[in-house]
Amino acid sequence: MFHIAITVGYLYLLWRFVWRLPLSRAFRTGMAIALLFVSEYHLLLTWVFGNMFSPEMPHWAILITSGAFCFFVLLLLLTLLVDILSVTWRCITKRSCIQYLGRWQISLFLTSLGLTVIGVHQAVQVPQVKTVELTLPGLAQRYDGTRIVQLSDLHISRLFDSSWANKVVEKTNSLNADLIVISGDLIDGTVSNREQDVAPLQRLSAPLGVYASLGNHEYYFDASRWAEKFTQLGIKVLINEGTLIGDDRFYLAGVTDEVASNFELQGPDLDAALKHAPQGLPKVLLKHQPQNALAVSQHGVGLQLSGHTHGGMIKGFDYLLGFFNQGLMSGQFLIGKMTLYVSNGTALWNGFPIRLGVPAEITEIVLRSSKIPKSTI
Repeated sequence: MFHIAITVGYLYLLWRFVWRLPLSRAFRTGMAIALLFVSEYHLLLTWVFGNMFSPEMPHWAILITSGAFCFFVLLLLLTLLVDILSVTWRCITKRSCIQYLGRWQISLFLTSLGLTVIGVHQAVQVPQVKTVELTLPGLAQRYDGTRIVQLSDLHISRLFDSSWANKVVEKTNSLNADLIVISGDLIDGTVSNREQDVAPLQRLSAPLGVYASLGNHEYYFDASRWAEKFTQLGIKVLINEGTLIGDDRFYLAGVTDEVASNFELQGPDLDAALKHAPQGLPKVLLKHQPQNALAVSQHGVGLQLSGHTHGGMIKGFDYLLGFFNQGLMSGQFLIGKMTLYVSNGTALWNGFPIRLGVPAEITEIVLRSSKIPKSTI
């Protein structure tokens, strides 16, 4: 479906943009061929590497090729936007603006190119720390102010390699948080290809431990082997299970990703994850995808930490992607009596590495206990 949609987008761009350029036929033909290869970038990766998630190419090559795909997407989106505005203008004024199209096309090309350079540059930086205060109902007053660092969607790969991972680990450890959690999609690639790149994660350290849940990308590259590898690195992977944090601070649970069943592995099982949660103790859940949060809230979970969406990557584009994520794209949501926090991600998939108005984040979460109303007696 993904490749079909991309092909349709390419044909639309060919019809509405390329052939209408006020340039020579040879130039337009060359651009059409170039855009064809760029638009089918992920299909070519599948043919060459066997998947489109982990191209084992040099860092610079991924930047150029995936950046070119980002340019294609931006050019397509801007062309669609101009066409919608043109139709609207014609319906309102009964006049065509066709005489301006040539000028608009050159501007769209340059705008798309400029936004691509800016967006890709922003996407590959080590993110800033974002501090948020979240209420955890039932948290004892003596634990008010407990700090958790949430990492999500690290997507460690040839693009986000060991050098980048080292910097993220250093910045995370410098926060001196009580607990570190990683809400899925830690990697892109096999254990043998990523072994050196994930090595810096072994230095993550917090008094109450380092925990993770698995994301969909782990399942694309043998989730069981990756769970073993993360364990070797000192990261406790919660696979439909939970554990007490600080004896009586709260119960931390983690579930598998929805795609697990596609690989004949156990899908998310909230009942199993919460089976040993002590009565009355607040519950925190690590779940990669934020969907179905209402059902989670009905299991007595007070706080769910998720990622997966990358925040939509491009401001405005997040509203479109929200249709596929139940509108739960970025930030804090109150679902029933549960707080859901969806991280923009610490990195993102190397197949579309762009951020415009949606910054990556290392999230510092300050837990607050529920406010107890004053007695009227």
